[in-house]
Amino acid sequence: MAKLSPLMLAPPLIFAGLAVMFYMGMQRDDPDALPSVRIGQPAPALELGVLPGSEPFTYDVLAQPGVKLVNYWASWCAPCRVEHPNLQLLADEGIPIYGVNYKDDPEKALAFLAELGDPYTALGTDLTGRVGIEWGLYGVPETFVIDRTGTVTYRFAGPITQRALESRIRPAIEAAK
Repeated sequence: MAKLSPLMLAPPLIFAGLAVMFYMGMQRDDPDALPSVRIGQPAPALELGVLPGSEPFTYDVLAQPGVKLVNYWASWCAPCRVEHPNLQLLADEGIPIYGVNYKDDPEKALAFLAELGDPYTALGTDLTGRVGIEWGLYGVPETFVIDRTGTVTYRFAGPITQRALESRIRPAIEAAK
């Protein structure tokens, strides 16, 4: 019987350790784990391009009374397709949603909206990603809840699933009222 060397055990042990770390990382269900410096601060300035045929918006609209959402999205973003029906549901309930099309081809963005519907009260484009940087964007989709004074009260990174809608977004909207 051959004697096992400690070096022979190292690769399987390292693999097992990495597998456990990967599994634990996948179990994390806290989109707030990536903190936002914008919470409690006025919504940052918006210098957006115009998406052809859409109603544009500026910073002034975010300072108007009432709760509103700012949603960063792109046609190339698969999770954006997942959340789209939930955004439409919120829009149908009268929640104003302002869309920022992020680093996207305008024609593809318009085709995305033509296919899935347009839940946005108004739209702008951030072709360079500069506005996203000002907002502290980690990626798309990402949604910010803005209160009646124009202050960012909540940030949700990732797609708004039905679960996230009920457990995170609706409570954040209510708190912002």
